[in-house]
Amino acid sequence: MNYKIIPIVLILALATLACGFSISLPKAPTPGPDVTDSITVPVPNTATTNLSINFGAGEITLNPGAQKLVEGTATYNVPDLKPEVVTDSNGIEIKQGNLTDIPYPGNIKNIWDFKLGAASMDLAINAGAYTGTYELGGLSLTNLTIKDGASKVTLSFSQANPSEMTLFRYETGASNVKMSGLANANFSTMVFNSGAGDYTLDFSGTLKRDATITISSGLSNLILVIPQNVNANVTTESGLANINAGPGWAQNGNQYSQSSSGPMLTFLIKTGAGNLTLTH
Repeated sequence: MNYKIIPIVLILALATLACGFSISLPKAPTPGPDVTDSITVPVPNTATTNLSINFGAGEITLNPGAQKLVEGTATYNVPDLKPEVVTDSNGIEIKQGNLTDIPYPGNIKNIWDFKLGAASMDLAINAGAYTGTYELGGLSLTNLTIKDGASKVTLSFSQANPSEMTLFRYETGASNVKMSGLANANFSTMVFNSGAGDYTLDFSGTLKRDATITISSGLSNLILVIPQNVNANVTTESGLANINAGPGWAQNGNQYSQSSSGPMLTFLIKTGAGNLTLTH
């Protein structure tokens, strides 16, 4: 009989203890005046540089054209957002300050505007919920990794990468991402993983060698732009996705192809419910 009473006693005890506790939520940061820091990173004396950019929420812009490895500004209105440049044996890291309250209030400002130099580099970008504008044309990138949360990103390679890129990896959450000039990136392997969202991957540019692209996406609207003069083979493994292949694509089961001369783009696409469009 006592066994039936014990659970009730425990529930009453826990309820009594709960009344004695209060949850302290983090205080929202109070913005102050805008501060603009100049960011300058010299080119290290190494054959290839590992450059890591770690950013939280806000806006970040990257362009080519720096005389050094990195040149630009960081503008913020909360002291804890002050960026830091760390150099060690693993490479160079530009990281945001220790403000971790996510999401930030609407009046928090955090804007990075950087130019990157022509030195050969492995570039890694880690970000949260943010807006990113990346023009990477002409940069000498041997590897490129981008990992972000819910984001709005525009990325382009308007000029050819003078280096052969081994791997381009992009991992994102529920986002809106548009990439163009991807043939100019000069990668041998590309991996794109995403959650729900809208994604446009444009493989225009000059394709110099064969490349393999693996895409995994959830409930999304995915558009692949592949020029008509490019050899391409697309294999799809989809759940309830609606696949729309435009003129010029030959279909054989779950494979779509177009023939031309020159190097080949080979795609493996795994999608959930949503839309997949193949177009020129």
